[in-house]
Amino acid sequence: MERPTWAPQGIDLSVPSVSRIYDYYLGGSHNFEVDREAGRRAIDAFPGLPKVMQANRAFMRRAVRYAVGRGVTQFLDIGSGIPTFGNVHEIAQDADPAAHVVYVDHDPVAVAHSRAVLAGNARAAIAAADLRAPRDILEGEEVGRLLDLRRPVALLLVAVLHFMEDREDPWGAVAELRDALAPGSLLILTHATTDSGPIKPEEGERVEGVYRGVGSPLLMRSHAEVARFFDGFEMVEPGLVAMPMWRPEAPSTGPGGAMGGTDDDPAMYVGFAGVGRKP
Repeated sequence: MERPTWAPQGIDLSVPSVSRIYDYYLGGSHNFEVDREAGRRAIDAFPGLPKVMQANRAFMRRAVRYAVGRGVTQFLDIGSGIPTFGNVHEIAQDADPAAHVVYVDHDPVAVAHSRAVLAGNARAAIAAADLRAPRDILEGEEVGRLLDLRRPVALLLVAVLHFMEDREDPWGAVAELRDALAPGSLLILTHATTDSGPIKPEEGERVEGVYRGVGSPLLMRSHAEVARFFDGFEMVEPGLVAMPMWRPEAPSTGPGGAMGGTDDDPAMYVGFAGVGRKP
């Protein structure tokens, strides 16, 4: 297989990557055929997946603007993936040019491409680290240089926690990060689920099977299980809801409602979103 010029040396082009599959869903170009094949299998299992990813990104952008509007201008985005148009630093620094952003990912392609995108941006950086090791993130050079943990930080865990199994204690990882943040900090989170939207449990199981097959188990958690991640935070209205229902920029009547059309596709409701504030 020919190695694209943007692909870092040393990565195995035959092994799919969660961040590159996500890039494929969003119509990006930083993915390999092995990623596209896995993505196509997942879409075969649930054809609405690209719409889910679009809703996920739209929520992230709304939540970042909300954070800046509340005076929070430091962002720690863990599991950030491959940068695409409208990423956190673009949204935050458009709202406040002084905003600081640290991205975190363990995928070498995501890290390499992020470094290229962020070259020349003194207020944004990418750290090669993993959510499973919160201390490494918090004590990393990038966080130490760009973020003042004595002041509020917006912690983004967008479409990442469902890739951690219960045995890896994702709730403990979030709690460790929470405890390091100053009062007034925000938790911005999305998580896959079969509790909302049109996805059937058997469709969810098929999607989970695709990700298990590429070595990255995906878990569809319940509303109660996702709500546990907000322990120690005060939920911001409207609470933990389907992604398009969190402070939509245009009114929405929910899946299949009167608005209809591609902007209100029922598939966009497959996943929970919420923002919490540390008191």
